[in-house]
Amino acid sequence: MTFSPQLEARFATLLASYPPGRERSAMIPMLLYAQDELGSVTDELIAEVARRTGVTPLQVDEVISYYTMLRRKPAGKYHVQVCTNVSCLLRDGDRLFEHACQKLGIENHGVTADGQFSIEEVECMGACSWAPAVQVNYEFHHDVTPDKLDRLLDELKEKR
Repeated sequence: MTFSPQLEARFATLLASYPPGRERSAMIPMLLYAQDELGSVTDELIAEVARRTGVTPLQVDEVISYYTMLRRKPAGKYHVQVCTNVSCLLRDGDRLFEHACQKLGIENHGVTADGQFSIEEVECMGACSWAPAVQVNYEFHHDVTPDKLDRLLDELKEKR
């Protein structure tokens, strides 16, 4: 499997940072970095990460099935995650998620027809003091209201 030179360098740095026999510890960051480059986790990627970390493809697949941030299907250019766990729920995170779905015209794990947005209801983001929390790609937003969310999504739509 061929990756960009930048990703190959990241993989090399990751693998070198673990003692011999502990390369499997690089599995999750490798999958995340590759997912960012490829758009999703493919069977070919699973086999390649397994080879490089010295585990079986089944072991890599078990990790993928456990961690929700690893995806088998491509997400939108802007992947919107809305927390609906207890603290966010108490501050209307569930309503915020419904509002986001309605504004984007998609359901949970959906992708807009133009591929610009995807949405996902998620568990705790660790931002309970600033609930409700939303994450777009790797950027966090706290104390989000429907109006704030609308402005955020409209700004992202304009960036195309």
